[in-house]
Amino acid sequence: MNQYSIEELLDFGVVIIDKPKGPTSHQVSAWVRDILGIKRTGHAGTLDPKVTGVLPVALNRATKIINILHLAPKEYVGVMRLHKDAPVSKIKEVMQEFEGEIYQMPPVRSAVARKLRKRMVYELEVMEIEKRYVLFRAKVESGTYIRTLCVDIGDALCTGAQMEELRRISTAHFTESHAVTLHDLLDAYIFWKEDGDESYIRKCILPGEEIVSFLPKIVVKDTAVDALCYGAPLYKPGVLEMDAKIEKGMNVAVYTSDGRLLSLSQAVLENDVVAVPVRVVMKHDKCSKTWKRKSDEGP
Repeated sequence: MNQYSIEELLDFGVVIIDKPKGPTSHQVSAWVRDILGIKRTGHAGTLDPKVTGVLPVALNRATKIINILHLAPKEYVGVMRLHKDAPVSKIKEVMQEFEGEIYQMPPVRSAVARKLRKRMVYELEVMEIEKRYVLFRAKVESGTYIRTLCVDIGDALCTGAQMEELRRISTAHFTESHAVTLHDLLDAYIFWKEDGDESYIRKCILPGEEIVSFLPKIVVKDTAVDALCYGAPLYKPGVLEMDAKIEKGMNVAVYTSDGRLLSLSQAVLENDVVAVPVRVVMKHDKCSKTWKRKSDEGP
C-alpha cells in the first residue's frame, strides 16, 4: 500500500482510541476531531461512559464506511458480580449455555427500540471466579448488550447478577495493540505540527483502507477507475483480481491497482455485473474527468 502523506491520512484515516472511563463515545470522537483540527469524525460501536477499551474513530472521508464495522464481532473482558453465592461448577455450566444464539431485550436506556432480538455469542469463557465476582471474556455479535447478558445469566443462576466492569479488547480486526490514548494522539500531533516529526502520528493514524481490510477484496483495472468513481457498476472486463470466496450479496472492498480503496460495494455476480457500489470513497478529483465528460454528453 502506498505511503500516504499525513494530510491524506487526516482526510481518510482511522484512529483506534483506548477509550477512558467517564466520557461518552461521542465526546471522545469530538475530542479526536478537535485534536486533529479536522471537520468530521465518527466512531464505530458505542461504549457506555463507564466502559473502556477499543473505539475506532474514522476521520473525514472514512466516516462514510466506518459503519461497516457493525457487521463484525466484538470482544470484551468483564467482571460480573452475583447477588448470591453459587457453586463454581454451576456458574460455568450456566454460562456455557449462553454460547450460541440468544434472545435479548435492549435496556431501557438504549438507542434502539425495546423489542426482543436475536444475537450470537460466539465465545463465553470464565477466566476466574473469586467469591461472587466472575471474570469473563465474551466474543459476541455487534449489538449484543453485555450488561443485559450478565443480568440474564444471573436470572438463570437464580442468584441475580450485574455487570461491574467492562473493557472492549477488540472490534473486528482492531485490537488493543492498535489502540492509542487521547494524550498519545495529542502529543503525536504536536510533534508533527511543531517539529515536523511524522513517526509518532503515523503510529496513531491508520489508512482508511484498514477499516475494510476484513472484507473480501476486488482489485480493478486502471481503465475502470473513472467509471467506478462516478458510481457505475463493476463489470467483469474491469476486474484485475478477485477473492475466490466472494459470493452473491457479500459486502466487498474495491481497490485500485495501487492499493487505494475505491468503494465499498455489494457483490452481484450476475451476467457481466460483478458488483454495485454502496459507498464510493475515492474523491472524483483522484480520477480523470474522462468518465464525467462522457456521461455529461448523454447517449
